[in-house]
Amino acid sequence: MASYERRPEVIDSLDPEQYRVTQQSGTERPGTGKYLSNKEPGIYVDVVSGEPLFASSDKYESGCGWPSFTKPIEKTYVQELRDTTHGMVRTEVRSTHGDSHLGHVFPDGPMDRGGLRYCINSASLRFVHRDDMEAEGYGAYLDQVEEVT
Repeated sequence: MASYERRPEVIDSLDPEQYRVTQQSGTERPGTGKYLSNKEPGIYVDVVSGEPLFASSDKYESGCGWPSFTKPIEKTYVQELRDTTHGMVRTEVRSTHGDSHLGHVFPDGPMDRGGLRYCINSASLRFVHRDDMEAEGYGAYLDQVEEVT
């Protein structure tokens, strides 16, 4: 079983936007994230710890301006916390081991897929293409990614 952790050397290597989002609970501007329009098969992992977070098969176009997913790959890698900042009550999503701010989850996702919308900042993610998953240690999650056509 893989071990995921928050490592100072990885945090030190983050670009300014990744650092602001993951370490300071920032939000990237809507429509600017590099994974917003990504339609390649694979998984999205925490940029800090490498924890597997979301599968491309659970990604959908919500129109909100950030990558949206219906569910995490494994609930154990995603923490949901009450967030009362900015005069709102929301549910913040953070990675369990990396403690990276990922985004928020809302109850307005596709009803036929569970009704949740995980609205996630691209800056908190690293994409691992389906073709590279086995080599990078994520082979156990291949069954959660659609076949390449």
